[in-house]
Amino acid sequence: MSSDTRIPNEEDASPTAGLLSKSNSSQSSHARLRLSLSFWLFGLINNVLYVIILSAALDLVPPSTPKGIIAFANIAPAMVSKVVWPYALKGKIRYAQRVWGCTLLSVGGMIIVAAGESLTMRLIGIAIASFSSGLGELTWLQLSTSYNSSGEDRRGLGYFASGTGAAGLVGAGLWWMLRALGVREGVGISSVLPFVIPLAYHLLLPKPAALASLSSSENTSNTYASLPTEDAEDVGIEADALESKVISSALTGRDKWVLVKPLMLRYILPLFCVYTFEYTINQGIGPTLVYPVPSPLEHPFLAQLITSVRDYYPLWQLVYQSFVFFSRSSLSLGLPPLPYVYLPLPSFLQFLILLTLAYEAYHGILSSSPDSDSGVLLVFVLIACEGICGGLAYVNAFYHVSQETASPSESPDPERSKQEREFRIGSIGFGDTSGILLASLIAMPTEVALCNAQAKRGKMICKTL
Repeated sequence: MSSDTRIPNEEDASPTAGLLSKSNSSQSSHARLRLSLSFWLFGLINNVLYVIILSAALDLVPPSTPKGIIAFANIAPAMVSKVVWPYALKGKIRYAQRVWGCTLLSVGGMIIVAAGESLTMRLIGIAIASFSSGLGELTWLQLSTSYNSSGEDRRGLGYFASGTGAAGLVGAGLWWMLRALGVREGVGISSVLPFVIPLAYHLLLPKPAALASLSSSENTSNTYASLPTEDAEDVGIEADALESKVISSALTGRDKWVLVKPLMLRYILPLFCVYTFEYTINQGIGPTLVYPVPSPLEHPFLAQLITSVRDYYPLWQLVYQSFVFFSRSSLSLGLPPLPYVYLPLPSFLQFLILLTLAYEAYHGILSSSPDSDSGVLLVFVLIACEGICGGLAYVNAFYHVSQETASPSESPDPERSKQEREFRIGSIGFGDTSGILLASLIAMPTEVALCNAQAKRGKMICKTL
């Protein structure tokens, strides 16, 4: 009789069976809650320092320095980690080691930013924290695939994406409050945040095997129980065989190239385009979208938010990050994913938003009079739409790649199947990161050109920032 043979279990006919079923259901709900909260915290803390650095761009560089240099230092090392790490890694991922490595790098990088007096030292600190953030995002996306057997991989991915969106909101809002303290104190306080990640990983996150076990007990009829047919010696032999199989299952460079080729047009290109446009807006156009300080008598609400011309840029960041959060939370809120055929749509809309905002910054058509707030209101709406497009592109690209049908090679070898899922979802992160990197290079001359164009028509505000 095989080990899968099942016989009726007399205990299941008793009232105890009902109590056991309720107990399993309660344990499963509790485990899923812990899983959701863990991945939400992973996304939040992993990305919050990145957002704080971008939001603090005006305070980290001298007025004459393009703010795009901060974006470049904040993304180039992240791209290196996302491009190199999936291809360089061989065999199983050691998640616990990655967690502590990313935590210590993040803390160290932010301390250097806080303590550094020169621009060079600050850029070095930003680069260290950036590398950690890129490797961390790769790690959590790959970890979500470990819950595939329990059917909770979508939950992990959805809540991680929501956490990254919340990081934008929390990071921009946190710097809005801390910037009055200055770079040393404000960034220094932020440097303690990464320690939340190892706490959540070791104390809160349920093990994949535990969730798979609970899921199996929920889906299996309580009127049957497995007949144990294996003794300890059989288990030991199978464990040795499995270990040998794991070693031989490591993906080669050729295997990885075969896996990534079909993903380029489907996922990497749309992510690359939407983030190129998005961060060109944020770093190249956003700093030039400045207007006179609103009068408390004529615009009481805006006057409470904007007390200085330097408040406009952090405000745009806060609006943008708020709507990124809402759109990246779409899966965790139970909203249906964007159909695969519409994945390029956010890129197209983002390009139209970029053209509109660049035209406003260059010509100032919307602010026809010195005290008009029409430009401010339209910029508010367009930046909100920008955040929605970016968030939807992100969460839906990773969702669809995680739901793709497995390759035939995954069937006979569970370890190889696991590594292929981890590699696929980790490999497409190159798209958004490379787009942000290109945008940081475009943003520097764009900001200078738009500011000079404003000065030529007599609007000198951006020259004072």
